[in-house]
Amino acid sequence: MSEVQEPLSLANCDREPIHQLGKIQDFGALVAVNSDWFIAHRSANLESMLGLDKTVEIGARLSSIIGTNAETRIRSSASILGDKDHVERLFGIDLAGNGNLFDCAVHTSGAFTIIEIEPHTAGDLERQIAMLRPIMARLDKFDRPETLAGEAARQLRMVLGIDRVMVYRFRDDLSGEVIAEAKSDDIEAFYGLRYPKSDIPAQARALYVRNRFRIISDVEAEPVPILPEFSLEGEPLDLSMSTLRAVSPIHIEYLHNMGVGASLSISIIIDGKLWGLFACHHYGPKLLPYSQRTAAELFSELFSLVMERVLAREMSHLQDEGRAVHDRLMRDIAAGTPLTKSLPMIDPIIERIIPHDGASVFVDDIYDSRGAAPSEEEFRAIAPILNAAATSRLLATEELVERIPRAASFADRAVGALVIPISRSPRDYLVLWRKPLKQVVNWAGNPEKPIEYGPNGARLTPRKSFEAWQETVEGRAEPWTPAEQKIAEGLRVTLLEIILRLTDEAVQERAKAQQQQELLIAELNHRVRNILNLIRGLVNQSKAEARDIEAFVDIISGRIGSLAMAHDNITKGNWSSAPLKDLIDSEAKAYLSGQLTERVVVTGPDVEVSPEAYTVLALVLHEMITNSAKYGALSDNSGTVTVAIERDAESDLRISWRETGGPPVKPPKRRGFGSTIIERSIPFELNGKSSVDYKLAGIEAEFCIPARFVEWKSSNTTGKSEARQKAVNPEIGTIPETVLLVEDSMIIALDTEDCLRELGVGDVPVASSVAGALSILSKSAPDIAILDYNLGQENSEEVAAELSRRGIPFWLATGYGEMRDRLDEIGASGLLVKPYGRDELVSILASFKPDEAVDA
Repeated sequence: MSEVQEPLSLANCDREPIHQLGKIQDFGALVAVNSDWFIAHRSANLESMLGLDKTVEIGARLSSIIGTNAETRIRSSASILGDKDHVERLFGIDLAGNGNLFDCAVHTSGAFTIIEIEPHTAGDLERQIAMLRPIMARLDKFDRPETLAGEAARQLRMVLGIDRVMVYRFRDDLSGEVIAEAKSDDIEAFYGLRYPKSDIPAQARALYVRNRFRIISDVEAEPVPILPEFSLEGEPLDLSMSTLRAVSPIHIEYLHNMGVGASLSISIIIDGKLWGLFACHHYGPKLLPYSQRTAAELFSELFSLVMERVLAREMSHLQDEGRAVHDRLMRDIAAGTPLTKSLPMIDPIIERIIPHDGASVFVDDIYDSRGAAPSEEEFRAIAPILNAAATSRLLATEELVERIPRAASFADRAVGALVIPISRSPRDYLVLWRKPLKQVVNWAGNPEKPIEYGPNGARLTPRKSFEAWQETVEGRAEPWTPAEQKIAEGLRVTLLEIILRLTDEAVQERAKAQQQQELLIAELNHRVRNILNLIRGLVNQSKAEARDIEAFVDIISGRIGSLAMAHDNITKGNWSSAPLKDLIDSEAKAYLSGQLTERVVVTGPDVEVSPEAYTVLALVLHEMITNSAKYGALSDNSGTVTVAIERDAESDLRISWRETGGPPVKPPKRRGFGSTIIERSIPFELNGKSSVDYKLAGIEAEFCIPARFVEWKSSNTTGKSEARQKAVNPEIGTIPETVLLVEDSMIIALDTEDCLRELGVGDVPVASSVAGALSILSKSAPDIAILDYNLGQENSEEVAAELSRRGIPFWLATGYGEMRDRLDEIGASGLLVKPYGRDELVSILASFKPDEAVDA
């Protein structure tokens, strides 16, 4: 057995570069001049082409063989040449002064200026250019790549009068596919056939980007040598940009085997890359005038622009779909649902833009799947290999087993994978799967043709058969298109944004929990100290009252039991609403002796307080009663505390505390934790109001608890139902028709807008900047507004000023509690402390007074 050699292909067998063949085709002539316009190279047929009766010597001046006018035009064209790939064209020029007209192409090649010469066809250029306008107008009507390519092939064949025009598109693996064809009726069709990438070598593809045009007018013609073949420096003349350059004998043999007599290739360049070719075949010699080829080249450039626009329109449509999916995902799962639990909901959404057969999500070491997908055990087996891939990059493959052999365990269900990483470390993934699909590929001959040694020596002989050859491919899925991968990249960013938002919210919740824990610890410490002091006082007072040890035990047991009862009131009833009067009574009994409790008078209707507010009120009332017993009206034998319960017009709970008849009151010299609790707990926790006035005759305090935390009681059943419904359903009141929302976070804006619309608001214009908000206000007047104070690098005070000027009520939204001190200064009606939700928005809408609104 002979030793295995390097596999031969058209890409590696053509060792001499295709742009340095040292020969040109016989339908034209060539002259290369140096910077002083002395002739450095010439083609062997120059004299016969120009009709000269003298020999053109190397080293002669160009002016010795062409006329002055012709030389002037050529020099002028050469002077405007830009980069190395720039070609200038001249039509109908009398070179030799003998009346024979020629077309010339002028370009540079290293140190030389190259002039290519062909016979001129009178009047043809104008006719060809005139035909382009109606053709391009017709192409503009097509909006799909396939139909556009089909029409372009028909039009180009009509213009060129050639047997076959194919639109040949390169695939991702660099093989080519005929996606459109126009041909005469008597030849076989190549439409739909695939050609292996070796049919067009890499160096040929690179040259097609630089030089759009390549013509072979007669496969049988002998090429004309260039004299001399090498310069004085020993370098061949680079003919990369030449139209006349001769063709590799390998390619001539390839065309022979296809039965082609002449060919024409025109590049289709999109976004600076070789997208495809117009491949034109004629089954005999076909010499197209330079003017006609120029028009065909211009047609290709215009077609490339039209095709680029069609593809861009398709991509734009997909991007619109992607943005819609982005918005839907942000709205549906950014509310806090873990991604692993959202798969049944998001999978059908993604399916609309990226077709797939199954999906898996792997987040925080939790796995879930849907459809044709690996099991958790199978996925965990490949997860470490996925983690070895580059971070923040998609992995798209139609044959995962080739990349990850362990994937063979589920290859019967899923072989195509689009792996979307949605974190960095530890790595989390959303993976879309595709089932194995048996594919039949139609090749133009066997792409794995055997190696042969032909007339060109130890080179690959091009295949002789171009009949359709079918290859059945198994174990692969439908490839993921570039458009699908681009949409997947957008999906990755969306999911990252959602996860970051959920993570940020979790961090905020932990920070808030930490603050609450610190407050509770401080309160626990404060309460324990108060309880210890109280117990000591109870013991001392009880000793004076008790006649014997048994009486002492009874008194002290009863008082400690009352203290325990106050704490039970906070937590009993499984956190259901509890009566406020019971709370006041329990607190009074827990800290005061029997006679003192009679001096605490409670007036007003019965009301129940929700657990969230009940614990806050218990804390405040405890401090008020304790301070009164120590220093206020209950600290002697004459004072009285009156607690008045009232329901205001908005169904808010108002508690008025009045102390009378006690010792003179002096404001505290030092503000302790108890004072902080009294004054700040209700505003901070409940968005209510607290105020304390240390009057000489006795302390007076006012507390306001928002309606959403209370349920008013009434003996009339109907009245009770209405009061409760009004507290929890402000929609019964008048809802503003328009609410301006100014918020720079898209997620918060979406959530708030949806909530306002659900509550009955008809129009919610949204702006993310001061300029946007002012633009909306210039066109319409909202009933109320909600302003995020901090808008990135700016704040919303300018918008607030405009709203105040026009008498439009507005609320400030911020994460900074200290903004409450500036509400009057800014003119805001209230403060929304982030994070806020439906209850806070209900409170704002419930406070809307249409009769007080100003017509702006």
